Amino acid sequence: MSDSSFILHPSSFQVNRRQLLQSTSSGFGYLAFAAMAQEQSARAAAVEANPLVPKKPHFPAKAKRVIFLCMDGAPSHVDTFDYKPKLNADDGKAAPARRGGGFGGGKLMGSPFKFEKRGDSGLWISELFPEVAKHADKLCLLNGMHTDLPNHPQAFIQMHCGIFQSPRPSLGAWTLYGLGTENANLPGFITLSPPQNNGGPVNYGASFLPAMYQGTKIGRGGFGGGGQQVSNLKNPKLTMDAQREQLDFVQSLNQNALEAVGTNPEIEGLISSYELAFRMQGELPKLLDTSKESAATLKLYGIEGGARPGGGGGFGPRGGGAGGFGQQCLLARRLVEAGVRFVEVTMPGWDHHRNLKDALTNSCTAIDKPIAGLLADLEQKDMLKDTLVIWGGEFGRTPSGQGDGRDHNAKGYTMWMAGGGVKGGFTHGKTDDYGFEAVEGKTHVHDWHATILHLLGFDHEKLVYKHAGREMRLTETKGHVVKEIVA
Repeated sequence: MSDSSFILHPSSFQVNRRQLLQSTSSGFGYLAFAAMAQEQSARAAAVEANPLVPKKPHFPAKAKRVIFLCMDGAPSHVDTFDYKPKLNADDGKAAPARRGGGFGGGKLMGSPFKFEKRGDSGLWISELFPEVAKHADKLCLLNGMHTDLPNHPQAFIQMHCGIFQSPRPSLGAWTLYGLGTENANLPGFITLSPPQNNGGPVNYGASFLPAMYQGTKIGRGGFGGGGQQVSNLKNPKLTMDAQREQLDFVQSLNQNALEAVGTNPEIEGLISSYELAFRMQGELPKLLDTSKESAATLKLYGIEGGARPGGGGGFGPRGGGAGGFGQQCLLARRLVEAGVRFVEVTMPGWDHHRNLKDALTNSCTAIDKPIAGLLADLEQKDMLKDTLVIWGGEFGRTPSGQGDGRDHNAKGYTMWMAGGGVKGGFTHGKTDDYGFEAVEGKTHVHDWHATILHLLGFDHEKLVYKHAGREMRLTETKGHVVKEIVA
C-alpha cells in the first residue's frame, strides 16, 4: 500500500452550514437555527389556520389603519374646499360651453359662503368648517378628483369597490385581506350606519374574497338612524358556557361539511365568523359604551349632555345633530385604538338639489366639530401619524344652479386626507375656473384607491386574489399612486 493512500484530501474537511452549526460551540448555533425555523413554521401555520392574523405589507407602511368619513350624497366642492372667485364674479351668467357640448346648461351660481386662507399653509376653506379649518395644516386636499358616472348608485359603489358593473370586494375588505387584524376579538372592518340604498351591503362586502373579510355593520343607515347595535351578538337565554357548547356542536357540523367538499371559502368564512361573534361578546359591548369617556372628550366631539351606557347619545346619522355624528367619530377612534383596521362612518343627506344654503349649512354643522375633535383626539394620542383619515363623497356638484341647489358632477370634485403619511397643509390638483372638471393633478377613483393601498404598504398591482381564472385587484387594470401627496 502506497503512502498516498493515507493522504487526506481537502474535500474530506468540507462541511455544510448545518454540520458547522451542529459541531461548533457545542451546537448552540444549530439550536438557535432550529428555534427560528420552528417559529417561522408556526407563524406560517397560524396564517393558514387563521387568515386574519396580522400580516406584513409589501413594504413599510405609513398608515396602519383607516377611518373613512363617507359623505353619502355628494358634497358640493365649490362651497366647501375648492375656492372659485371667478364663479362668484360671474354669478348669474350662462354656463360656458365646451367643444362638443356645454357643461349641462343653466346659469352659474356663485357660492353663498365665504372662503378664507387657513393655517400656516394657507389652505382655502369655506366658512362652513370653522372647527375643521383649525386643522388646516393637517389636511391634504385632493381638488382634482373625478369618477365615471354622475349617478349615485354607480358612483357610490365605484368609490367603495373600484367598479360598479358587478359585485367586487370593497376597499375595507381588501385592507383587511392584506393586513389582517390586530385584535382577534373584534372584526377587522366595521362600518357604522351604512346606507341601505346605493348598493347597500355591496359597499362593505367581500364578494369573491372569503366571507371573513367583509365588513361588520353596526347601526342602521338612512332616515331615523338607529342604535349602535350588532344583531344577535348575545343570546340572553343562554349562559356563555351553554353558548360555547351549542357553538361547538354547530361548528362540528360545519367542519364535517368542509371536509366533505374540500376547500370552500364560504364554509370557512362561516366557521370563522361564528368564532369571532362568540369572542366579540366580551369586548365589543365595552367599546360601544362611551358613557365612561371624560366630559372633556365628549365635548371635544360635540356630544352634548353626555353619552348614555350601551349606545345612547343619538348614535343614528341624523339623531342629535353634531352629537349623533360625534358619537360615531368617537366610536371610530375607540375601535381603531382597539385594533380594528378599517372603520367607515357614514353621514347621509348631501344630495342638495334644492335649498343649498340652509341644507349644506345644516350638514356641515353636524360634522364640523366631530371631525375636528377626531383629528385632535388622534393627534393627542399619537395615533394620527399612522391613522389615515379620509373625507368625501361619491362625486361633486355643478357650479351652475339647479333652482337654488346644485346638480351632480362627476368630472371634478374634492376629497381630503389627513394623517397616515400624507402631506399636511397641501393641495393637489385643481378644477377649471368654475369648478366643472378636473384640469390639473387629475385623480380618478382608481388612483385614489391605489394611493390608499400604497400608504398602507401595498403595491396595488400585487395585492391580488385569484378568482375566475385570473388575478383580481381593487384597481382592476388601472390606477396610479399619487406620489405628490405622500409625505
